[in-house]
Amino acid sequence: MKVTPIADKVFGAVVSELKLGELSDAHFAELNTALLKYGFLVFPKQFLSDEENVSFAERFGDLEFAASPMSNKPKNEDGSYADVSAIDTQLMRTNVGNEAWHTDSTYKPLSSKCAMLSAVIVPDEGGETELADLRAAYVALDQETKYRISQLSAYHSAQFSQANDLGDFPPQDETSIYHGEAYLRPMVKIHPETGVKNLFVARHAFGIPGLSREESRALLTSLRDFVVSDESRVYTHKWQAGDTLLWDNRALLHRARPYDYSLPRVLTGTRVAGDPESELAYYPTDPEAQAGREALAAELAILRVEAKDRMFGATTATQGRYSAR
Repeated sequence: MKVTPIADKVFGAVVSELKLGELSDAHFAELNTALLKYGFLVFPKQFLSDEENVSFAERFGDLEFAASPMSNKPKNEDGSYADVSAIDTQLMRTNVGNEAWHTDSTYKPLSSKCAMLSAVIVPDEGGETELADLRAAYVALDQETKYRISQLSAYHSAQFSQANDLGDFPPQDETSIYHGEAYLRPMVKIHPETGVKNLFVARHAFGIPGLSREESRALLTSLRDFVVSDESRVYTHKWQAGDTLLWDNRALLHRARPYDYSLPRVLTGTRVAGDPESELAYYPTDPEAQAGREALAAELAILRVEAKDRMFGATTATQGRYSAR
């Protein structure tokens, strides 16, 4: 097994001379150490089956979901793929939303530990996946900002981010990611395995308690912009069929890049759930959940007016009630 750090970046590594489908315990221990150090790992030309994808991911913990299509083509029951979805389906609206910087599942009670994507079909141009290092960004902050944000938290909601970024208002459904809850999370996270501090801000974050709406939006935007302002903290992965990409959701941002949406882009996604001791905000049945619901409802009411000039014009999709994971 060979681990090669990404050139000119402060994070990331390429792992070669290893088959993930035939992984020994010793090699897994090395990979886990490398993931904690580098934040993400690239495995070229693995061509993992769904079973191998799931088996590898389960070594990291319980799965939030396993070997699911992250695609503009819905998967049929027989394993084949349907036609490319139209841009006004909820599937595609959600996919386009993923083109903004985010961390996975912060809009759920239990945010994600790590995630992986494996490329099946990729366009010749565009459709890359980018990652950004929240650890290095925190180190680079000035002391005044570190002090200011040290005790601050923000609510997280996928309904907020879709409305704010795209003017998309999916039907509220408690069985989907558009469930009407918002979860309060600290803006500075201490990594549960390394003890390293990092920023924890993403497109899903809004409504910092104790700040006005204008102050909250300005601070969250400035911090996200700061994370990606240094090229050494941002990596762009140009997909080749067979590639697998694994990253630590507790320490990195990521996003998809635009492409010709009439062409197929099919990735297999598997997400590992976080440890409840470190990634749990609260459950909808807990008393503190009500404040999140109220904050989200108030914010969405404002965005119904503000977001009319954004991509989807403060509307609901006319086709399909699919919502991504």
